Formats: sequence, C-alpha cells, structure tokens
Amino acid sequence: MACRRAGSSVRRVTADQLLEILRAPAIAVAPGTTEAAVAHIESVSERLRLVHRQLADAKREIARLIDVLADSEDSGSGQPGGQRDVTVLSSLPGVGQTVLATLLAEAPQALARRDYKALRCMCGVAPVTRRSGKYKLVVRRMAAHARLRDAVYHWARVAVQRDPVSKAKYAALRGRGHGHARALRSVSDRLLAVACAMLRTQTCYRPPCPAEENAA
Repeated sequence: MACRRAGSSVRRVTADQLLEILRAPAIAVAPGTTEAAVAHIESVSERLRLVHRQLADAKREIARLIDVLADSEDSGSGQPGGQRDVTVLSSLPGVGQTVLATLLAEAPQALARRDYKALRCMCGVAPVTRRSGKYKLVVRRMAAHARLRDAVYHWARVAVQRDPVSKAKYAALRGRGHGHARALRSVSDRLLAVACAMLRTQTCYRPPCPAEENAA
C-alpha cells in the first residue's frame, strides 16, 4: 500500500512481505562485482573509522583547552582584571563546547572589546538595509564569517529549546510570519547582546524564575 504525504511516497509492507522480498533471489551481476563492492565498503569503513577517531580526538583537545582557559581564569593568571569570559559564555543557554570554542577562536578581539555591533555583523545577524528614493528593502547579511554564522545559528536553535525567553521570542516572530531561519537570526541577535552585557559586568546567566517567565 502506498501512502503520499507532503509530496513524498512511503511504501508500507507487512513483515511477511518483507521476508519474502529478502528471500528472493539476488540480482545477477557480472563476476567479481560482489567482491569489488565488498572491498570498496571495507575501504570506506576504514576511512570512516579514522575520521571518527580524529573527530573524537579533536573534541577531547578542545575540551582540554577550554578547561585550561577556565582554570587560568579561576587562578587569575593570564586574565587582566580577573576576567572570566569562558565561565560567563558557558553559562548562556545553547552554548556548548563547539559554539564556545568557535566564539573564542574566531572572534577574540570583538569579545575582548565587548563589541556587540562587530559581533552581530561578523555572525551575519545584522540585517542590511537598501534604500533608493522611496524604495527600502531589509535583507539578510551575506558578508559574514561562515564558522561564526553557523555557530550562532546552532546556539540560537538550542536556546529556543532550552531557554523560555528565547523560545517566546522565536514563537512571537514565527507568529508574525517570519521564517525559521529569520526568527533564529533575531534570537541570535538578542543572545549576542545579552552575552556582551554579561561580559561587561562579568556575571553569569541566571535562568528566569517562573514569575519572570509569565511576565515575559
């Protein structure tokens, strides 16, 4: 039985029908085809294992370096004025290891200056306004740092799931007719502003209490 939903076709079969299909004679192929396919799969699987190990090693090294930065902040070494940027940024909803490492590696000067305007341009969340006479058009900023743009996208995506304020902002934007990506860019814009304010005051993020959530 075929079922069409949202333009896609899904074939549904019973367990007996599936067993019959699997027990059917295999397709006839030229001699050596099966062996060549097996050799290719083995080669690809070895490469995948290598990439998996390298990714795991990279994640462990990133985690180690973040811990070193956090420890240096706690001890006061290498951080003028007792700054603890890693701890502050880590407290924000949606900021995980990858997002934190990307922000620290790709935008260190802007973070050090607490430069919200520079960060929102670098991350691609600041819109571009085009004017000509009575003509006015606000469009997405294409000139942005690719890694930072991806990082803040996923930052906002996770924050919408875990942070009530971000979730409410996203829902309001969607209710006004904005698309998913457009709404996430606005959430990212707010999160960058909050991050800069927190860095300036060296305070960690505090989740809103139920009363504050209802007020928002």
